[in-house]
Amino acid sequence: MRKIFFTVLGLLAACALASAQVNYAVIEARGSVLLENSRPRMSADYANIHIKGDFAPSVHFRWRQRLTKPLYDASNPLNATDILSLTWDITEKWTVSAGKLPIYIGGYEWDDAPIDVYYWNGFCNRIQHVYSLGGSVAFHPAAGQEILLQVVNSPLHGGNLSLMDVGLGWLGQVAPWWKTLWSVNLIDDPYHHMMGYVSLGNRFEAGPLALELDVMYRRSLKQANAQFDGSIGGRLEYRPGDKWQLFAKGGWDGNDDNIDPDGVAYDLTVPPGTQYWYGGGGVEFFPLGNDKIRLHAVAWTESETRLFSASVGLTFRFHFVK
Repeated sequence: MRKIFFTVLGLLAACALASAQVNYAVIEARGSVLLENSRPRMSADYANIHIKGDFAPSVHFRWRQRLTKPLYDASNPLNATDILSLTWDITEKWTVSAGKLPIYIGGYEWDDAPIDVYYWNGFCNRIQHVYSLGGSVAFHPAAGQEILLQVVNSPLHGGNLSLMDVGLGWLGQVAPWWKTLWSVNLIDDPYHHMMGYVSLGNRFEAGPLALELDVMYRRSLKQANAQFDGSIGGRLEYRPGDKWQLFAKGGWDGNDDNIDPDGVAYDLTVPPGTQYWYGGGGVEFFPLGNDKIRLHAVAWTESETRLFSASVGLTFRFHFVK
């Protein structure tokens, strides 16, 4: 039955794309030699199809499909589909989107495409779902500013699709050198803890230097006396030209003794009693001066396993349309 479902879905997608204007069509892949605990292994990290286009001047679609994930999962039928969305520009200032969307939880580490990230913080490592079914409404009050209201399946739903995430975000900038990804989210989980997230993603730019600073606080609305539960992370980039980028990235996740009266953790992403840190850095080389080919060498460590990890590899993007 699943094979029939995905065959029909593929045929419908092919018919839809045939009648649409495709503006961006890419096959992208990343492979690496990964060193963990002095044991090297070859890793096919990602292989994606990514397509964007228009059905009409005001109606847009986006589809990103992973080829390195199982198609189906009991808690996520579109398991290998990151994004499958339709967006309608109602006016110059208002847009609506529906489909499978990236869950908007402000923060640059969360927002980056997975193929461009080599290691994550503890929160991102333990979240159940990064993409979910739902819809959003966006208001653009001025150029470079967007206020977004999103309602999607909870990233902690665990297969219960009646659990929801309601998020309100600001994607904009305070100044030309200070960009923002800020949000507040109300997220339900199987224990109905009604977790509140406040996430402040900031990017500061000055010439070839850029600093991303993410701060996040998590608390259940049912907690009477909450102790600390949050994450802090940062990434410093230096890009002297089109071909080279050096970066250092690290952070910390902490959660005090935040448990409900039944002894269940309020936060299902960073367990109570956690003091988790991670850090590392690396270099990326773009031989063509664009994103079509990227070589990387990255190393990092973290406190949970205290293992030293390193990755050396290649990313390529083959553009059918751009």
